[in-house]
Amino acid sequence: MALARSLSSIPSSPLPPTRTRTRTRIRTRLGFGSETRSRPLLLPIRCTAAGDDLPEEYGSVFPPQDPARRRRAGVLLHPTSLPGPHGIGDFGEEAFRFLDWLHSSGCSLWQVLPLVPPGRKSNEDGSPYSGQDANCGNTLLISLEELVKDDLLAKDELPTPMDIEQVKFEAVANIKDPLIAKAAERLVLSQGELKRELDDFRKDPAISCWLEDAALFSAIDRSVDTFAWTEWPEPLKNRHLGALEETYHTQEEYMNIFIAQQFLFQRQWKKVRSYAQKMGIKIMGDMPIYVGHHSADVWANKRSFCWTGVVSQSLLVVFHLMPSAKLVSYGEVLFITGELWRKTDMHGGYRELNVHLIYMTSSV
Repeated sequence: MALARSLSSIPSSPLPPTRTRTRTRIRTRLGFGSETRSRPLLLPIRCTAAGDDLPEEYGSVFPPQDPARRRRAGVLLHPTSLPGPHGIGDFGEEAFRFLDWLHSSGCSLWQVLPLVPPGRKSNEDGSPYSGQDANCGNTLLISLEELVKDDLLAKDELPTPMDIEQVKFEAVANIKDPLIAKAAERLVLSQGELKRELDDFRKDPAISCWLEDAALFSAIDRSVDTFAWTEWPEPLKNRHLGALEETYHTQEEYMNIFIAQQFLFQRQWKKVRSYAQKMGIKIMGDMPIYVGHHSADVWANKRSFCWTGVVSQSLLVVFHLMPSAKLVSYGEVLFITGELWRKTDMHGGYRELNVHLIYMTSSV
């Protein structure tokens, strides 16, 4: 009793105005206290106990939908796996048919995997995880039929359609590469709206910052026939300005065609992306975070990759090593050869981490 009297004798202090208003707002929203509340709490379904019948409105009342948080379904499919008339999927008619199918089936995601040009020196066999450049596109995805529509190829120049179950990347490259290069050369020599778009593409700072290095790397790789850029002559390997300028002048025609091919790739890919957006389908990665050792990225940005260490002193981890594969020591990097995709993981921040992670994944 004494405690009760002592507590009751303590004068009660009112809540600060801010806390009072907050408390009143909360009580009003919950349907308590205020006679003038504008909107009482509406419970869509009354609570039921175990064994009770569900309320009559159970099947007709649903929580509000938030489009940003709704569940989605989609398909993981690299565009090279689409049906194609020339032995490989591309950005032609079949890509748009695939988007139509996704939309009609209720899917709203397409995971495409990296679209980078795969290396061709060590039997990468089209792997998107061993790219020759993280910014460039795989020109084998360029649709020849779309080039006909752009008047860059004649219809009678198209090869005989190929009906195959599995992509033979080398065979496809032998068929498509010369035709795509021919179309790109015609674009470079042309006049008109498409040529002006190409010029704008080259001048775009967000593109030119990587496009020149990519073209230089490809031009040198074509003229110096070695397994990797680490075997190039010293001035080219270490990017001496004089050597790069000489390459630019002697290989200018090739570099212009290379740039035009990248423009054609980006132009067709943009059409596919725009149609996907129109159909309400989002396109997701992977982003090309994996680059090959023999790539413009490593050559032009050596300090960003862990590649200078001696492999024998580094941590080597091998996954999915199959009987047909074997380890081959080549220069400063240990490679794996066999009937599989291979990739060397180049770690950023080489001063803190000196690790070479090499693994293999099946190409089927």
